[in-house]
Amino acid sequence: MAPDRFVFAHLADAHVGAWPRAPEVRAALRESVLRALAVVEERGAEFLLISGDLFHTPVPDPNEVAPVAAALRRLVDAGRRIYVIYGSHDYVAHRTSWLDVLAAAGVFAKVAPEAVRTEGTRWTLPFLTDEPTGVRIAGISGRSHGLDREYFRAVDSEAFRLAPGFKIFQFHAAVEEFLPPALREHIRGIRAEDLPVGCDYYAGGHIHMTYEGEGPGGGRLVNPGAVFGTSRTDLVNALEGRTHQGVVLVTVDHGRTSVEYVDTAPRGAVRLVDVDVSGLAADQARHDLERELAAAKAEGALLFPRVHGTLADGSTASLSFSEIARSAGVPTGAITWDVQDLEAPVPAGASPGESDVEGARIGELVGAAHEEAPWLEGPDAERIVRELLHELGTPKAEGESRQDYTVARVTAARRILGVRPDAEA
Repeated sequence: MAPDRFVFAHLADAHVGAWPRAPEVRAALRESVLRALAVVEERGAEFLLISGDLFHTPVPDPNEVAPVAAALRRLVDAGRRIYVIYGSHDYVAHRTSWLDVLAAAGVFAKVAPEAVRTEGTRWTLPFLTDEPTGVRIAGISGRSHGLDREYFRAVDSEAFRLAPGFKIFQFHAAVEEFLPPALREHIRGIRAEDLPVGCDYYAGGHIHMTYEGEGPGGGRLVNPGAVFGTSRTDLVNALEGRTHQGVVLVTVDHGRTSVEYVDTAPRGAVRLVDVDVSGLAADQARHDLERELAAAKAEGALLFPRVHGTLADGSTASLSFSEIARSAGVPTGAITWDVQDLEAPVPAGASPGESDVEGARIGELVGAAHEEAPWLEGPDAERIVRELLHELGTPKAEGESRQDYTVARVTAARRILGVRPDAEA
């Protein structure tokens, strides 16, 4: 007989293996996830829901996977059940991911069907039953670029709706009605009415921001936020109280739910530094950066300096950020620079070090592109092309995922072109 009262846990967007260029930040993320998993057992949760993006890539470094897999196995050995859907980062079509390996090893159950469906094809939503509690669990996994939106609109969930007992639906998609105002212009999501009707709890993920509301029919809808975060923006939102970082504990008492957010990320260790170098010579900018880093550093601290503005002279490369960190006494692996909005003055002629042939060729490209790309008209056209060529020629760093590399290049290109960045998680 199903119990009248029980507790389950819900987390999403762990992104184990993120921060490939910052080993100490990556370790802090991993420890946050392990602490969240420990909370599941400590607080007596019957089962755990993972609503997508457990890993940052489909095949992360085994050294990142191993401690998390061991912690999940300990939960299973202690009698907890784990139910997982794929997110937009840890799913890969027609290939085996670490989620597949762990599911095959009996660490958790995959809830959602992974078969790629033809757009518009009607399909029936399958579901699992957590035997000790009688809870019915269904879900739809996330896909990159919002390719899962049509799955919601074509699903037949009537059998799931009619099933007896407490019902949970897991998903990894933005819900338009619950998007923060700053993201509404940039993310295409599903509507709340696209979710299956009649569930008691909707376990969301994807946008790295905590929100809570009602699904269709009145069930509680929760996104716990990222366990740690994968960007400086995520960390700013957490430090300023706009989102949680951890796991949600859900108590069900005679069908009624209440939630508790348990934060597991080391917020005290995260230090944000903001330096505006507008109008400064490169030497003065380096001095200011060293001073700010030295003031912010502390044992075990993770520094996230944002450097922005246009230098009065010198190049951005001449700042030598690694040297600045060393001079300030900050370990390289504990610092993550944000220099997306940092610019150097560009002379009217060719860039320093550019040959006459290269300059002439860029001029030819700009002249030939006017009709198809009218935005290349005007005095800034050659500068834009030079900056784009330089940025697109940046090599992928060792350990950097293809997705992270692509996002970095696209973000830089949008900055150069003056296009607002896409905020999709």
